[in-house]
Amino acid sequence: MARKIGLIHTVAPAVPLFNELSAEMLPDVEVINLLDEGLIKDLFARGQYTEGMAKRLGMLASFAVESGAEVVMLTCSSLAPMVDQARKMVKVPFLKVDEAMADEAVELGTRIGVIATAHTTLEPTSELIKSRAALKKKAVGVEALLCSGAFEAINRGDLTTHDEIVKPRLIELMHRVDVVVLAQASISRVIAQLSDSERKVPILSSPRLGMQRLKETLYSS
Repeated sequence: MARKIGLIHTVAPAVPLFNELSAEMLPDVEVINLLDEGLIKDLFARGQYTEGMAKRLGMLASFAVESGAEVVMLTCSSLAPMVDQARKMVKVPFLKVDEAMADEAVELGTRIGVIATAHTTLEPTSELIKSRAALKKKAVGVEALLCSGAFEAINRGDLTTHDEIVKPRLIELMHRVDVVVLAQASISRVIAQLSDSERKVPILSSPRLGMQRLKETLYSS
């Protein structure tokens, strides 16, 4: 019988992205995808985390476990702080997609840049990096940069405007830091547009690193 993992998504485009990574990295593992777009909509509407969001997240994780998942991962950075509370509702590892990325950033430098297009991901990602650095007893500085207008552009399907907003800000940020962390996987499309001379420092994105951490967790259990 195939082993199973559970992936909890809050935006539909994340499903095919993680299915592709799963097929590549965990070809013999069955993926249970759970999508709840209402979670991220609630966060945007309320502007803060609530007890209900954590409970809802825990219930989704419980559904995955009841379906046989041995490890669960939330693929949304905005709601990552809720995992600490929600994981109390399940008896299997419940991972944050960006935790491995934060660990890698801390290993690579002391001046860490975080770039985002949605304000809801900027602070959680920055705080996660600081907390992971504290666990390693390493002093780091985090510079957080919000690309205003880019999130709205990509949501209406205007990829050109999104890229035109993000690219110069990303290039500017790379001149000031040792490593750049993408707070949203959607920004990674801009990386391919950078020339070798423009790409000054490592740029990290969470999906692949998160899936690698999930794989390690699954096979260590």
